[in-house]
Amino acid sequence: MRHVPHWINGQAVAGTSGRAADVFNPSTGEVQATVDLASTAEVARAVEVAKTAQLQWAAMNPQRRGRILLKFVDLVRENMDDLAALLSSEHGKTYEDAKGDINRGIEVVEFAGGGAAHLLKGEFSTEVGSGIDTHSLRQPLGVVAGITPFNFPAMIPLWKSGPALAAGNAFILKPSERDPGVPLRLAELYQEAGLPDGVFQVINGDKESVDALVDHPDVKAIGFVGSTPIAQAIYTGAAAAGKRAQCFGGAKNHLVVMPDADLDHVADALLGAAYGSAGERCMAISVAVPVGQETADALVAKLAEKAAALNVGPSLQPGADFGPVVTAAAKERIEGLIQQGVDAGATLVLDGRGVQVPGHENGFFVGATLFDHVTTDMPIYTEEIFGPVLCVVRAADFADALGIVNSNLYGNGVSIFTRDGAAGREFATQVEVGMVGINIPIPVPIAYYTFGGWKASGFGDLNQHGPDAFRFYTRTKTVTTRWPEGVSDGASFVMPQGS
Repeated sequence: MRHVPHWINGQAVAGTSGRAADVFNPSTGEVQATVDLASTAEVARAVEVAKTAQLQWAAMNPQRRGRILLKFVDLVRENMDDLAALLSSEHGKTYEDAKGDINRGIEVVEFAGGGAAHLLKGEFSTEVGSGIDTHSLRQPLGVVAGITPFNFPAMIPLWKSGPALAAGNAFILKPSERDPGVPLRLAELYQEAGLPDGVFQVINGDKESVDALVDHPDVKAIGFVGSTPIAQAIYTGAAAAGKRAQCFGGAKNHLVVMPDADLDHVADALLGAAYGSAGERCMAISVAVPVGQETADALVAKLAEKAAALNVGPSLQPGADFGPVVTAAAKERIEGLIQQGVDAGATLVLDGRGVQVPGHENGFFVGATLFDHVTTDMPIYTEEIFGPVLCVVRAADFADALGIVNSNLYGNGVSIFTRDGAAGREFATQVEVGMVGINIPIPVPIAYYTFGGWKASGFGDLNQHGPDAFRFYTRTKTVTTRWPEGVSDGASFVMPQGS
């Protein structure tokens, strides 16, 4: 059976804690690998190595660091097929979706590698006082860590490591223990690209590893993506320890459908956004908000017909629209929430429970599920389901739809479909959500903009990728300089002024 070790100081290192976890193939339900779970001492060892390696890395010219990252991007592309197959087998998303996961990740590394020299530039001002100049420097923090989720085992580690490394930091990744194979391969490819040993390390583990990273005094920043309660706890713990933190949590993303929208276009957009990757995306659309009864009736009819025809199958099966969810526990939780929706009085239009895939009867499959007449007090609305379940919450008018979105606990992503430019503009201005799509179902910003949610979806002042990432992974030093001409002005007891 395959074994997934840690990656410390440029080599695979077997765990010494005596603890390990099973890695399942979600399509079959079988254990395909075991992954070591690190102890606090193993985390400390990785931090010690990273602290030493970071000094050499930070001293390297930013342009040279960027070249190594761009070589890494090339290597990832060369190994795309194998990486996607491995990711698909451990996570359960389809092979093509796995390639999308990887590609969206390396786009950020590409931006970071190509833009590092520019984005790390400081400022310079002459004659801020008589014979006095001032300039600023952006310097790396040192050792930083990323704690990343199971649903994007390539993209999120790359989003966090790329800018951190480009800025001159050493990076320690604690990936999800559910699908750890790809993060280890990324470490090997970073090394092949020329990254010095110890600058990128992978520590597999559970809560003990997370706590060790948050508590370690030499870890200067923590990036996290996962559930809201854990995001808030890590943010609070990191802040108490004097660390920087950007922690992204749960989501309940809405798609508002105006009466003038093309409903065939909307239905197709909702199919991909709600059911793609079995709904295991933080940017998945889980709530459709049609405006007006006529719009709602027509949309639900189209969704029911199209969703019933979706092909649920093994992750590597050509033609599968989406695969299984990640674990048996996830399947059980999703099906339990579906039952809660029925018990609460929502109309179950399409039931995805009990799906059987021939030859894969033990896989963790949940079919496309559609609820109508959902109200905002039902568990299927208030909780993040993280599965292939779409809820329809009907709105009376535009103001009602906007109020539904703005009253939600989360503020990660939202979309509106309309032909009315004024409605789209007003919605984008008034909605209290971090990422907005207008006739775009999944509004994930491109690499040179920032990604981040509002309200309970995000904790911290700076977002992922884009210029924000360089601000997060560096600190500013301001230097004021005067070169005296050999004549003392005498002691001054007045606060220095600019005039």
